[in-house]
Amino acid sequence: MTDLVLTLIGPDRPGIVDSVAETVAAHQGNWLGSRMAHLAGKFAGVLSVEVPDDQAAALETALGRLGIDGLTIVVERSDGAAGPGLRDLRIELLGLDRPGLVREVSALLAAHGVNVEELATDRVAAAHSGDLMFRAEIRVGLPPTVDVGTIREGLERIADDLMVEIRLAEPNV
Repeated sequence: MTDLVLTLIGPDRPGIVDSVAETVAAHQGNWLGSRMAHLAGKFAGVLSVEVPDDQAAALETALGRLGIDGLTIVVERSDGAAGPGLRDLRIELLGLDRPGLVREVSALLAAHGVNVEELATDRVAAAHSGDLMFRAEIRVGLPPTVDVGTIREGLERIADDLMVEIRLAEPNV
């Protein structure tokens, strides 16, 4: 089997997901995982599929034809391997929206060799004031050599400096 990672972006319209799913299925592909959203008037997504080796090139060609309606699809072959020995950690951030929040957190994580595996952000109105709040949910892979306490301390310093709330959650093992 060949693993493919697809990124999609284009004008949002009904039927995009169906067109991609139909094309993948027509080549005996299996849809493994995806994240898709409407962002700033555009449809954007990333997905992982596996396809029989003898269908991979034909699927790539067929997906390219979907771009006729303004949808851009980039296909990358993957070895499907996950990071070795990484521990899962979840980080939630909530605070008044301002530039630099993601940069501060990502810089701390990168400095310790922590891999950001999933990042979801949005802005929401605060319940009572209506102020725009920035919310982030981050799933990271922690190398075995990195202590969770060290990351927690760094995030607490950032939270104090930026006046945001940051919570960490280690999954139940």
